[in-house]
Amino acid sequence: MRVMDGIPALDERREGDVMSKDAPNTDTLAGHLSALFQALADAYGVHPWNWHTKGDPFRVLVGTLLSHRTRDAKTDEAARALLDRYGTAKDLAEAPVEHIASLVRPVNFYKTKARRLKEVARCLVTRHGGHVPDQAAELMALPGVGPKTAACVLVYGFRKPAIPVDVHVHRISNRLGLVATRTPLETQKALERCIPDGWLLHVNELLVKHGQTTCLPRHPKCDRCAVRLWCAMGRNGLSH
Repeated sequence: MRVMDGIPALDERREGDVMSKDAPNTDTLAGHLSALFQALADAYGVHPWNWHTKGDPFRVLVGTLLSHRTRDAKTDEAARALLDRYGTAKDLAEAPVEHIASLVRPVNFYKTKARRLKEVARCLVTRHGGHVPDQAAELMALPGVGPKTAACVLVYGFRKPAIPVDVHVHRISNRLGLVATRTPLETQKALERCIPDGWLLHVNELLVKHGQTTCLPRHPKCDRCAVRLWCAMGRNGLSH
């Protein structure tokens, strides 16, 4: 494989290889990635914007389970209402599912999510003494908890390095040329191999912020992008 300044050329890149050949020159791959994420951090900050990602592990778990196919504002509204009434796994496990559903009604699929939340709470009580585990395997053993949710709990609840990959992270990682992958799980594995340790806690937050505000799916705002120099689309002035 031909290499340009330590980075595989984009036209010869295999799946899982990283970075665009159009990225600004630095000495190493880690340097490229650190510069990119520093630019995003300068633009958006590294502190979570959402209420459900700024709390204890139980809040993060509940909020993330509620967030599927739901806007952040509605997720926060529902999570606040639920946790104000049932603030522990034990309380939630004993709550009537109909009442849980009424509290989380702002989110999509609220009835299904209400049943799932009660089931998860019961598992926390019976398996973990009412506490949220801090290991990915134990988290993914909970009902409805997959790699993304587990990683969110680790990052936002425990401040342990992990990379939650949602549609924003998957799309932007590929658009920037950080990875060449087909699925979010492939993206997570590829990013875990290349992101410098110091940025692992911030990958999700920064790419989600970027995807929600600037690097939109259909009409990215390339003219105001903080990292357009790392992106072939941005450098070419495209927005499709």
